[in-house]
Amino acid sequence: MENTKELTEHSSRVERKRRDSFGMFDGYDSCSEDTSSSSSSDESEEEVAPLPSSLPIIKNNGQVYTYPDGKSGMATCEMCGMVGVRDAFYSKTKRFCSVSCSRSYSSNSKKASILARLQGKPPTKKSKVLQKQPLVAKLAAYAQYQATLQNQAKTKAAVPVEGFSWGNYINSNSFTAAPVTCFKHAPMGTCWGDIAEGVRVEVPNTDCSLPTKVFWIAGIVKLAGYNALLRYEGFENDSSLDFWCNICGSDIHPVGWCATSGKPLVPPRTIQHKYTNWKAFLVKRLTGAKTLPPDFSQKVSESMQYPFKTSMRVEVVDKTHLCRTRVAVVESVIGGRLRLVYEESEDKTDDFWCHMYSPLIHHIGWSRSIGHRFKRSDITKKQDGHFDAPPHLFMKVKEVDAAGEWFKEGMKLEAIDPLNLSAICVATVRKVLADGYLMIGIDGSEAADGSDWFCYHATSPSIFPVGFCEINMIELTPPRGYAKLPFKWFDYLRETDSIAAPVKLFNKEVPNHGFHVGMKLEAVDLMEPRLVCVATVTRIIHRLLRIHFDGWEDEYDQWVDCESPDLYPVGWCQLTGYQLQPPAPQSSRDSQSSSSKQKKKAKSQQYKGQKKMTSLQLKEELLDGEEYSFLQGTSDQESNGSASYYIKQEP
Repeated sequence: MENTKELTEHSSRVERKRRDSFGMFDGYDSCSEDTSSSSSSDESEEEVAPLPSSLPIIKNNGQVYTYPDGKSGMATCEMCGMVGVRDAFYSKTKRFCSVSCSRSYSSNSKKASILARLQGKPPTKKSKVLQKQPLVAKLAAYAQYQATLQNQAKTKAAVPVEGFSWGNYINSNSFTAAPVTCFKHAPMGTCWGDIAEGVRVEVPNTDCSLPTKVFWIAGIVKLAGYNALLRYEGFENDSSLDFWCNICGSDIHPVGWCATSGKPLVPPRTIQHKYTNWKAFLVKRLTGAKTLPPDFSQKVSESMQYPFKTSMRVEVVDKTHLCRTRVAVVESVIGGRLRLVYEESEDKTDDFWCHMYSPLIHHIGWSRSIGHRFKRSDITKKQDGHFDAPPHLFMKVKEVDAAGEWFKEGMKLEAIDPLNLSAICVATVRKVLADGYLMIGIDGSEAADGSDWFCYHATSPSIFPVGFCEINMIELTPPRGYAKLPFKWFDYLRETDSIAAPVKLFNKEVPNHGFHVGMKLEAVDLMEPRLVCVATVTRIIHRLLRIHFDGWEDEYDQWVDCESPDLYPVGWCQLTGYQLQPPAPQSSRDSQSSSSKQKKKAKSQQYKGQKKMTSLQLKEELLDGEEYSFLQGTSDQESNGSASYYIKQEP
């Protein structure tokens, strides 16, 4: 009975040690809980600043996180190199993971095994050994082996690789990035939570010479979209080993992951000497701090599951004739972006890129249902394996009431030119379709057959009432060839015998988007929609954003809605595996402006009005018999609240 009781007590102590284990690697004697800190001043750290309470709090009772214990933490088998829980190892000294390794160690088959393991090869049972080597000796041998490899690598000719680093770009220029919460359509956009500076995570420890992959705790110093600048715990104000990583990456874990996964926590070599009691240090630094939710990686994975699949058929705008749609097939899906190949393209090179929430794609049969032009395919039946995308997958538009006062053909308005997205132009409603859709034409640039009309929904944030640009100090592009400058709406409406579309028919909602001037992001070049580029928000007019592509001239800027699915957080390309286009360097900008960008410029010139040096001043009344008053707007308005920034029509 006494033996049984002792065994039970021993098992209880072992279990307590397991629960109280930080998973500290036992190769460091400094991890022992019996020693004290070498410096009392080192342990008197500043208290961790409180963070939003929605993130898990690291507790000191083992419920979320446990503490380092040099005696009962992790151990490495001295025979095979396997890392595991120390209490589960064999022998009194806990040096081997199994009886087999313990016996093999004492046999004459060790030397080649150690050498093979140090070289990254599996050990062989026939290997010989001359003498026992302690763990420290093996680690030293491995470190020397790694140093030899590094020296050999340095002697080889370095191959220069041109790459772009968001981290270096932001650090060197002190840029800020738009937060992930600004992009509801992006992964984690709706469940990012309170991830902010000061949150602690467990990451691989790269400042280490151990043969196995080990981890350490780091804190977020700065956030830039998905990317975080991390600093290892214990470095305090020393930024020498700070590093950038994608917080949604597979190597980023909440605090406590190592303890539950049996992974070793090892202090970085640079600061190993700072403390003799790492347990006390971590307990003090981490208790009460915030970490990632335990299901963070699961949420990331779920948010990157996309309903659109390859071989689905959709209707999409015809890029050669904007007035109509064509059938296209989903060829690939990357981060929610679809590469669509027009069904008649035999070699699959006639393609079009857009996001799955783009207003340019619709379910099969959409065009017929609203009266939109549609190019019938020469293919009489579906190809094998192709199937229609379900209608519920597509972005829903707001319902409108067209029964009362509504848009009519000939009404004037202002609209973003889809072929020159840097310009807001004088436009006309050319046709009223069903379900709130309108066919819009740019005045002075329309083809006789209407082949360049384009479809906007009545609630689209890309169409505006007459006077929107003047009030918000945006340059309005007049009709091509219009000689009476500066352009005045009052004169133009009278000359064309037209009326302005009523202000109340336009979408006036302004969401709390969170963007600010100067924020960095990744944005699609909508004139070349396969490209995602480094970009900056340069103007904000309520919900309208002016996007500038870094390294390019302002004439290539684009007006984009704040909820556009073609805007992404910094790090989106890295997360999804999409190719990011870096800023054009000054040396190549001039040559590229006359080559690759020349096509875009030539394409958009026919839709571009003459530039004016000053903003328009519209002070006359627009229509005889009707009074209009103008509400003062501000340039670069950053208010996220709903505001009256349109012309107000008085009864």
